[in-house]
Amino acid sequence: MSDATTIDIVAQLRHLSAEGSRAERRLAEIVLADIEYASKASIADLALRAGVSEPTVTRFCRSLACEGMRDFKFRLAQILAIGGLYLFPEPLEREEREARIVNSVYGGAVAALDRVRDSLDMPKINDAAEQMIAARQIMVYGSGGVSSMGAVELQNRLFRFGLSITAHTDGQLQRMTAAVSDRNTAVIAISSSGNAMSIVEATRIARQYGARTIAITDPVSALAREAELILPFTIPADNKVFKPTSGRYSLLMILDVLATVTAEMMGPGVLEGLRRIRTSLSALNMSEPGRPIGD
Repeated sequence: MSDATTIDIVAQLRHLSAEGSRAERRLAEIVLADIEYASKASIADLALRAGVSEPTVTRFCRSLACEGMRDFKFRLAQILAIGGLYLFPEPLEREEREARIVNSVYGGAVAALDRVRDSLDMPKINDAAEQMIAARQIMVYGSGGVSSMGAVELQNRLFRFGLSITAHTDGQLQRMTAAVSDRNTAVIAISSSGNAMSIVEATRIARQYGARTIAITDPVSALAREAELILPFTIPADNKVFKPTSGRYSLLMILDVLATVTAEMMGPGVLEGLRRIRTSLSALNMSEPGRPIGD
């Protein structure tokens, strides 16, 4: 059986429905109109519905880099399992669209924040803050959209306290910087799935050299098994495919709580750095007392 992950069969079907031969166009249109049916139909049924011969169906499957009808059906089933939501999204409600969108985003954000509030383990947050404060250097790793954003955001929060922190979202840099870590290094690894291999491997390497390893991740994951301290973070399934994931708010709340605890542990000394930043920004007409510092 061919590797179903190497070729986007849906894109190929759409191409054949527009550019293929008459038989290919008819078969592609039938499959795209009801992928679930096509994933279960026999070669005889599909040929009958399309008005073509069974050998034509076999040639059609092979033109899609499938070994035959069985392989073709297997790959369609995988498409449904992996990306069905994006092929058949829930119909959009046109009435009161603006209010619906606002309420959907707002409701998702509030639900995400509530989940974090109810699940935060403050002793572990305190432990993570203590380890970062004690470290000579902090490296924060993220991979993918939300996790990469979180890595850069944590760097943005903590450098202002005078902590030496660098965010890395490139897999090779994660491995290289992990390889030069030591007992004076704290590594913060962020991954909602916990299966981003560059981060899993970098965390393992850093721990090998004595670094303190903290993971913000799914507690039942490969990354959680590599890190010493786990701050639970998962993004639940969401079938609203047109809306960005609300998981971003969960991660931001964890990071803000962690940054606030870190600042309070460090005490009034952090205010000098904030004062300097405020002063330096005054040259950019950004000296209003209520304006966020550098945001």
